[in-house]
Amino acid sequence: MIELRPFRKLGGGNHGWLDTRHHFSFADYQDPKRMNWGRMRVWNDDTIAPQTGFAPHSHQEMEIITYVRQGAITHQDSLGNSGRTAAGDVQVMSAGTGIQHSEYNFESEDTKIFQIWIFPDLKGLPPSWGVRPFPKQPSRGKFETLASGFDEDHDALRIRAEARLAAATLDRGGHAEYTLDIARKVYLVVASGQIEVNGVIVGPGDGAAVQNESVLRFLAHRRSEIVLVDVAG
Repeated sequence: MIELRPFRKLGGGNHGWLDTRHHFSFADYQDPKRMNWGRMRVWNDDTIAPQTGFAPHSHQEMEIITYVRQGAITHQDSLGNSGRTAAGDVQVMSAGTGIQHSEYNFESEDTKIFQIWIFPDLKGLPPSWGVRPFPKQPSRGKFETLASGFDEDHDALRIRAEARLAAATLDRGGHAEYTLDIARKVYLVVASGQIEVNGVIVGPGDGAAVQNESVLRFLAHRRSEIVLVDVAG
């Protein structure tokens, strides 16, 4: 079953420095039917104006993934970590027992990010932060795993959850498949372009909540970038 969640119907709003859309209940947007998707709690689609950003604030016991779609985000945290994550790359912050961080757009253009939160399987661990690049060339029929809690995903950033963040870039007419256990859930968003997945058309910014499926077959109607999260139900 695939439930389409069109971009135009998402929660959120424009706060001047931040134009945000929430796929799940967050901040002032509350919908009891959209509190989470399995172990995933948050998927925010954020556009951050130049020279602005999220001032220092704290988190605990959450896996926070930032996927940068345009521009760059500059991270600093209470562990002494700092770094600039550019378009197409991904960073992971395991909040653990507690961490304070800031995320700023110091660029001359808007920065666009997906911010994804996943409940950890293990609690009481020290916080950590990491970043990795994502190959920019079109995928050859498969998804690239960027962050994962599965042992077999050796090259991915580690998260403390039985979950996986994967992405693919498909040229027009390109195909890809993603297989999963039928008991698991997937949430996917088309960062750009338009795709068809198991007969459902998903446009730019749209989300799709997937359950009771064992394989997802993708066809790109035009050049498209797809990001998905595979989580326990």
